Amino acid sequence: MPERDPIEIATRALRHRDRSRRDVDDRLARAGVDADERLEALDALERVGYIDDERFASARAGALASRGYGDRWIRADLAEHRVGAETAAAAIAALVPEAERAAALVERLGRTRKTGAQLARKGFGEESLEAALGIDVAG
Repeated sequence: MPERDPIEIATRALRHRDRSRRDVDDRLARAGVDADERLEALDALERVGYIDDERFASARAGALASRGYGDRWIRADLAEHRVGAETAAAAIAALVPEAERAAALVERLGRTRKTGAQLARKGFGEESLEAALGIDVAG
């Protein structure tokens, strides 16, 4: 039997930032809430809008993009939060296109191989990097 009400536990987890449904489910499981109570609480929180994976994915993707991450990194991050592939794809599609984000970063950081390597580590794809840098990054 959990110490507190599952809704209370979940709303505490959601107090400071959005979380995916699966993140909240994990939090409830760690608190010892059984599967049926978790499902009931999650469904109730979803109905009233406290949990919304589309909103979470959109906000998370936007925050990562603004911090200079590429689509591959963002997709992997959303997968870690167990956001569905379709929801993640929609959130990424709503961003400024990756090639434009890469070009803006290259403009700010400089058109160097070092910048290309940095952006590659942050999940930018080859096509976006080649267009932004004007060089063949695969070679």
